[in-house]
Amino acid sequence: MREAYIHGDTRVLILTTFEIDEYVAQALRAGASGFLGKDVTADVLLDGIRAVAAGDTLLSPTATRTLITRFLAAPAPGSRLATPERLTTLTTREREVMALVADGLSNDEIAEKLYVSPLTVRTHVHRAMTKLGARDRAQLVVMAYQSGLAQVLPPQRAGP
Repeated sequence: MREAYIHGDTRVLILTTFEIDEYVAQALRAGASGFLGKDVTADVLLDGIRAVAAGDTLLSPTATRTLITRFLAAPAPGSRLATPERLTTLTTREREVMALVADGLSNDEIAEKLYVSPLTVRTHVHRAMTKLGARDRAQLVVMAYQSGLAQVLPPQRAGP
């Protein structure tokens, strides 16, 4: 991936064939707001564009898993952002939403799954971030994995 930096209020959603953790990390460091694999449906792509345009950060489930796996494989001593005890400040619904964010779901997808409005989901995400001191959605995902709320699952094997 060529090194580039994003200027000002520009929002960038990367659509790529290669959901390699280093590419995701480079894109995020350069200021990208989202990262999706090219195999997404048109509806998911449109939802991603809307989410990024609204100021949200969006990572595909694959990109989320690879980044979290990499992060958890080599955490710095004492750098743990969240323990299971810290999550006691969250409501049951906030923990549920946080887990779905960690699974890589967008606010619209979470809303559909929980039968609530996207605005309600956004409120739960914001409250969880505020209570835990997370600066952004990506840090909330890291906290979900570090606390054990979300777990890295082994890749699913395709067919027999």
